[in-house]
Amino acid sequence: MEHNDRADDPDKRTLRREVLHVRSGLTADDVRESGAALARRALALPELAQARTVAAYVSVGSEPSTLALLDALRARGVRVLLPALLPDNDLDWGAYTGEGSLAPVRHGGRMALLEPAGERLGPDAVTEADTVLLPGLAVDPRGMRLGRGGGSYDRVLARLERAGARPALVVLLYGSEVVGRVPGEPHDRPVHAVVTPSGVRRFGRRGDGAAGETP
Repeated sequence: MEHNDRADDPDKRTLRREVLHVRSGLTADDVRESGAALARRALALPELAQARTVAAYVSVGSEPSTLALLDALRARGVRVLLPALLPDNDLDWGAYTGEGSLAPVRHGGRMALLEPAGERLGPDAVTEADTVLLPGLAVDPRGMRLGRGGGSYDRVLARLERAGARPALVVLLYGSEVVGRVPGEPHDRPVHAVVTPSGVRRFGRRGDGAAGETP
């Protein structure tokens, strides 16, 4: 969802370009089929099975499709929060009540984003989530996630930390985007798990056991 680049680590920019190049070759069928498989994997996660509130996002372009997952969570009775991009690249939040509750919003010259059309709940609403589903481009075995460079989710993760909130942090990716190493910066915070269409890999929460993989 972070659709604006900023100056950051050159190695991050290189990895970002490589992943986006591969994604650009995906067809609409690839994206849709991967999204259906990813939803099945994600819905089996205890972190989602037990969640009452999930902060998620609406995929755009060649990102792994999330709409099937959003609808399945809502059908379970889960409260789903979706982001709305603010002018300073921070995120506000609104409730998802079905595809009809989304509206396309264009921020400057960027790709239009589907955002919640209803009441805005404020940037702190994310602190109520039991699980936060994060977009990304890559993740490494430490759980370090590569975003698009806009910093929106850096702010979200910092806000959660300041509030003392400890939701499960789960990034949704394609299988090839689990890489050997993501270049890190001091402000980067690891995620707890990655879900891909082919499986789940855990990196361990603070105080939890070792990382593991579920095919």
